[in-house]
Amino acid sequence: MANKEQFIEKVQASYNPKGAFIYLGAGILNGEILADAKVNLALKMMNRHGLIAGATGTGKTRTLQLIAEQLSDASVPVFMLDVKGDLSGLAVPGVTNQALLDRGNAVGVPFEPASFPVELYSLSGNKGIPMRITIDDFGPVLLGRILELNETQTGVLAAMFKYAQDHQMPLIDFTDTKKLLTYLSDGPGSEEIKNDYGKISSASSGTILRKIVALEQQGLAHIFGEKEFDINDLFQKVDGKGIISLLNISDVQDQPVLYSTFLLSLLAQLFKNMPEVGDLDQPKLVFFFDEAHLLFNGASKAFLTQVDQIIRLIRSKGIGVFFCTQSPTDVPESVLAQLGNRVQHALRAFTPNDAENLKKTVKTYPKSDFYEIDQILTSLGTGQALITVLNDKGIPTEVVATHLVPARAVMGPADDATINQIINQSDLKTKYQERQENRSAAEMIDEKMQVVQQEEQRAAAEKEAAKADRPTSRRQTPLEAAQRTATTTLAREGVKLLGKLATGLLNAFLKKK
Repeated sequence: MANKEQFIEKVQASYNPKGAFIYLGAGILNGEILADAKVNLALKMMNRHGLIAGATGTGKTRTLQLIAEQLSDASVPVFMLDVKGDLSGLAVPGVTNQALLDRGNAVGVPFEPASFPVELYSLSGNKGIPMRITIDDFGPVLLGRILELNETQTGVLAAMFKYAQDHQMPLIDFTDTKKLLTYLSDGPGSEEIKNDYGKISSASSGTILRKIVALEQQGLAHIFGEKEFDINDLFQKVDGKGIISLLNISDVQDQPVLYSTFLLSLLAQLFKNMPEVGDLDQPKLVFFFDEAHLLFNGASKAFLTQVDQIIRLIRSKGIGVFFCTQSPTDVPESVLAQLGNRVQHALRAFTPNDAENLKKTVKTYPKSDFYEIDQILTSLGTGQALITVLNDKGIPTEVVATHLVPARAVMGPADDATINQIINQSDLKTKYQERQENRSAAEMIDEKMQVVQQEEQRAAAEKEAAKADRPTSRRQTPLEAAQRTATTTLAREGVKLLGKLATGLLNAFLKKK
């Protein structure tokens, strides 16, 4: 049996940051919850990213919620994916019951219900304020991802994007994309781009166009357009509390590649547009990426490279990213290596594949003096997790089985009246509700085509005019030819006769003299 006093002392030394922190829960040793063994996560380390993992039903979503609540209290805005629509309860104070009181007492924090400022967004616009993005900001790699294109076809998109950028043609939505692609592959632009950008085959453009049409038929084209979502709206605060922005995707759950890639596009915009700030005392924003395995399944090398780059460099912008998934093995090693804070809920080992994943997960944790990692991972209860984070010096902490703090808001969806009230009272509804139609690539291509048609019409008119001015000629009939020959002969003989007559007259005149 491990010594309880030694365990508490080591946890206190390891999880005692100097600055502000999130209180995750109390350590567990030999089945006993020890309120003095407090497990904290330093706010200044939250931009070093993290992982929240565990089997279905082990409490991952509630862990997201309790961290989001405390971040909001600390004036740190949060962005979260709401997969099932049940995080909207963050806007409503929780209902006190004996189980919550007991959990609060067990971890040394009396349970007190609380609500938090929430903004509700939606890709469809049906269950929140519409979130849109332009094709330009999505980029060729992410667009190729949602269209499930191969490398060659994604390369075609890259050439199209480069042409649009060079010619200052905004790509806003799928209409722009289709018109420009057609213009460059089968239209007048095909010769224009051949030398500088490479020829686009009809086969490649046809495949891309068909896949765009397929997405349009599924009713998903509306996420591309204007007014585009402004990432600065994620940094709002209300009465000193950070806004918790929830993207409800409950009505597009059957399009995981689309919404996971959309989330990555938001991260890409944050990385691109936010200034460098270095290490802050607390993050400017924490971004929770739920159902993270959907982001990586079947992803191309170029796509994974982009993910890796964003995660590696975005921390210098003061942004923390937490991936939430069932197993650490769902996340590529290059990304997993950058996730310094780990909250691992229970794993199950019902199948040989589960057992293999368990072995791999164990290897990602520091060795513990108090636990057999493989055993503790399969014996954790709901609302418990194995935790290791980075302390305020950036050093991994002691691995601790932890009884987590209870969430203080409703752990479930808010009622429809509350949801409607949140949406209707938001200042952002007026900003984003109505779609805008501005001049973009589609209109510019139409103008180009009009010029081409006018040039063709003018050239045709000039050709007809030149034809009309040309002298007419036709083949002579035999009679006409004979008449012309006779006339010519008579004229010639007449000239000879006149010449002889003139000579005779001249000679006669000279003789008389």
